[in-house]
Amino acid sequence: MTDRRLLYLDTHRLSAYAWRQGKLLPEDIFENNETDLGRFADYLRSQKNSHFSLLANVAEEGHVLETIPFLHGRDRAALIARKIGHHFLGTPLSTVISLGYERARRKNEKLLISALTNPVHFDPWLHCINSAEAPLAGIYTVAQLGGQLLKKLGFGKGRCLLLTLQDHSIRESFLVDGQTLFSRMAPLTDSSIAGIASSFSAEAGKLHQYLVGQRQVGRDEMLPVFIAAHPQALPSVENACPDRGQLSFAFIDSHIAAKRLGLHTPPTDSRSELLFLHLLAISPPRQQFAGEGHRHDYRLAQIRQSMIAAGVIALLGSTLFAAKEIYQAQTFREEILTLAASEADLNGRYQEISATFPQLGIDNETLRRLTTRHTDLIRQQRQPGPAYRSVSRALNEMPSVVLDSIEWKIGRFGKSTAAGIEDDEEITTVRGSIHPEGAASTRQTLATFEQFVERLRNDPSITLNVLQQPFEMESGRSLRGGDGTDESTLPRPFAVEISRKIAP
Repeated sequence: MTDRRLLYLDTHRLSAYAWRQGKLLPEDIFENNETDLGRFADYLRSQKNSHFSLLANVAEEGHVLETIPFLHGRDRAALIARKIGHHFLGTPLSTVISLGYERARRKNEKLLISALTNPVHFDPWLHCINSAEAPLAGIYTVAQLGGQLLKKLGFGKGRCLLLTLQDHSIRESFLVDGQTLFSRMAPLTDSSIAGIASSFSAEAGKLHQYLVGQRQVGRDEMLPVFIAAHPQALPSVENACPDRGQLSFAFIDSHIAAKRLGLHTPPTDSRSELLFLHLLAISPPRQQFAGEGHRHDYRLAQIRQSMIAAGVIALLGSTLFAAKEIYQAQTFREEILTLAASEADLNGRYQEISATFPQLGIDNETLRRLTTRHTDLIRQQRQPGPAYRSVSRALNEMPSVVLDSIEWKIGRFGKSTAAGIEDDEEITTVRGSIHPEGAASTRQTLATFEQFVERLRNDPSITLNVLQQPFEMESGRSLRGGDGTDESTLPRPFAVEISRKIAP
């Protein structure tokens, strides 16, 4: 499991904290000298499974409001990079926050550009982090977290001031709807409770006058001022900061704030860095100041965690699939045993029942073969019904054709064996005569016969062969309409053979 560790950097030293389930556990403090930088590098190497976040509280922090045209993609990124270089040349520690678009001016985008203007102060610590290959999630500032503190406590809508005590200085921030637009540090000369209270009162007035002069707030605009302090110092702070002029003071009990935020280690004095560190642990801002070069190891750690998570998911899926297959196999084995027991029971009952049957003189296997052969013979048995129906339809349509005899058989020779019929066709031989109506010529009689044959051939499944024509046709002799007029009233016999393939 990845641990969370927080680094707090002020103007003099760096403090390391471990964050575990709402508790901030101080681990070490490092001064900016060669010995402590070496100890800090060793500390980073000893925490291989930790992700680090750096919270800075330094005076060299700048904020600039800019407006750029409505752009997307590379054009927007290039213009923002140019704006950062124009305002904060020489520092790689910068970030940009979009404040939305102006509706009245072609959707121009409003930006807040922030930067840490003294990168030299961060270089020794960042060098140790890079050399130790420690995953750095980002660099953040106390000014970034002021808006989140007020939102978590249910304050901070509209314009307001936030004053907090860190180290030996007062952090003064001007916020609009939870977003810090200006922030500065004021040194604290007197660390007593009375000195802190009077400093809060004086700095609130100074910051208000500065914002009025910069036209950030109106002269007649009421401006709420939120001050965070230890519960023991709150009475003195309240007495020193009565509402006056356009300033309306509200006070935040640091212990009540810690309880609402879920911090289980409340501050022991009026300093608020523990509140901001806890906010950084539970809800880090989307923007941070570190470049991708400083976050290289953090990206690698994210990829490593993603691969491990994918492997764990694959392993879990494989385990579930294997468990399912094992369960199904066990179910099949139980079904096999159940079916085997049922088969044995049925066989036993069959033997008991079959013992009461009369004896046939043959064994069961021979009886099974005989019944199977009988079934096959019944299946192969053919009836002349389809052939007779075909002939009857043709006779119904030709009333001058009279049926004399009809013969139906299977195969050319009509032989069959116990194994089945030798041939694969059925043959129907039709013999009849044509009785012309009145005096009919030979050609009319032949036309009647040909019509009868054509009606029989309408069935595509048969093959028709004429065995006997109504008239004997001799080669080389022409048939004239007047031939045989003396025999025109006599019936003329014919014979045809119809064969039909037997379907397998």
